[in-house]
Amino acid sequence: MPSRYSNTKVKRDKSGIRVYKTTYYPDIPISDNDQFIYQRYGESLDLLAYRYYGDVSLWWIIAKANGIKGKMFAVQDTEIRIPGNVSKVLEDFNNLNN
Repeated sequence: MPSRYSNTKVKRDKSGIRVYKTTYYPDIPISDNDQFIYQRYGESLDLLAYRYYGDVSLWWIIAKANGIKGKMFAVQDTEIRIPGNVSKVLEDFNNLNN
């Protein structure tokens, strides 16, 4: 499984110590291509990312779209939005972080 830091660039601070750069995540507006599901017990965001995108490292798209911070699970039986236009989200992500 890829690290959650795989999208985060590394730089050196003034004293030469390696540190992670800030990663900026784009806003993800609602789209007609989005799906809405109810998360089942035990389903983590990375599992949902794998199911809908074929890539566990895209869990952050689901988290950002649903305002989930600091955890890999949403509250059971809550509606979860699965953004459909992943290529646009990734393009926006790359534009913010390059």
